[in-house]
Amino acid sequence: MTDADLTPTPTPTPMPAPGKKRIEQRRWTVLFPVVALIALAAAGLVLFALGTSSIGIEPLLVGAAAALIPVAFVVSAFLWIDRWEPEPAKMLLFAFIWGSCGATISSLAFNQTSRVLGDLLTNDGTTFTAVVGAPIVEEATKAVFLIAVFVRRRHEFDGVVDGMVYAGITAAGFAFTENIWYFGRVFLENGLGNMSGGVIALFVLRGVLSPFAHPLFTAMTGIGVGIAATTSNATVRVVAPIGGYLTAVGLHSLWNFSTTVGTGSDFINLYFLIMVPVFAGAVAIVVWQRRREQRIVAGQLAAMAQNRWIANSEVALLASLNGRRNWLRAVKRKSGDASAKAVRSYQIAVTELAFLRHRIEQGTAGQSAEQRHGVLLDTLHAARAAARR
Repeated sequence: MTDADLTPTPTPTPMPAPGKKRIEQRRWTVLFPVVALIALAAAGLVLFALGTSSIGIEPLLVGAAAALIPVAFVVSAFLWIDRWEPEPAKMLLFAFIWGSCGATISSLAFNQTSRVLGDLLTNDGTTFTAVVGAPIVEEATKAVFLIAVFVRRRHEFDGVVDGMVYAGITAAGFAFTENIWYFGRVFLENGLGNMSGGVIALFVLRGVLSPFAHPLFTAMTGIGVGIAATTSNATVRVVAPIGGYLTAVGLHSLWNFSTTVGTGSDFINLYFLIMVPVFAGAVAIVVWQRRREQRIVAGQLAAMAQNRWIANSEVALLASLNGRRNWLRAVKRKSGDASAKAVRSYQIAVTELAFLRHRIEQGTAGQSAEQRHGVLLDTLHAARAAARR
């Protein structure tokens, strides 16, 4: 990025002094994450205590080591998907912690109730919980985070990809804690084992064949919430998340049925006839939505250049991921990591503003859109000035 490519940054308009209500809202915005993290940390400690008292510390550590491999792969995949406009790292971390601690301990409590109810209704509470109770409860507890973000921070949702990313990270956290328990319990009973039993056999099933099981289920809810975020139709905003949740419950129920009640052939049939096509469909949706996001950003760049928020020479560089990568490589090679980081922040600021302007045009940006536009424009100017320096 050269000085010729960077026009002078307009002086931001002074903002009026915040009122008492605004100050209280900001105070709550600061305090809520702290309180929530303390509560989730307490939930994590309770889960750790339950695990050590049930199977012991050594099996729990073995389970954690085995669970780290698939969760690292899954999280990396979702971060790779979320490259156009990366979600805030704090939000993604919160999503993972909610899945691994909050959703897990909530599901554990409700599943106990489901088991009692199953004993009363069918005399087989374990099967009832696995096939009926657990899918309903677990998908609901994972969806809580998605709905909270949609309601409280709707500007974080630019479309279906964002919904899938938040859902996937949340579900990855849930699967991480669940895998620790499964791996640890199997280690306690059968040791490391081999391909026919023990931790190794279970790792092949859960870590190799189905690491995306939970993220795939919850991604259906994420798709529904993502659709709701991009429509101005009030009915669709309600129906889409509900439909996504019911699809997640259905897939989860079928999966649990095949692994607990069905035979080996039932599992194979479900895996290849249902789960693999659904996974392929989810990948196709990601590819389609990624291209849509690129068209949205590219479509806003000309007007942004005309307004002199970006330089005309930067339009082609900002219009594709390949152009952005090449730009970053050139800056890093010439000026170092700090300069490349500044340019990356500038690229993200441009993308966020482009998405917001698109939502304003579509009528889905919400009542605070103009204020948000001003904030993002100031952010873009600041990022641009930092990149120029």
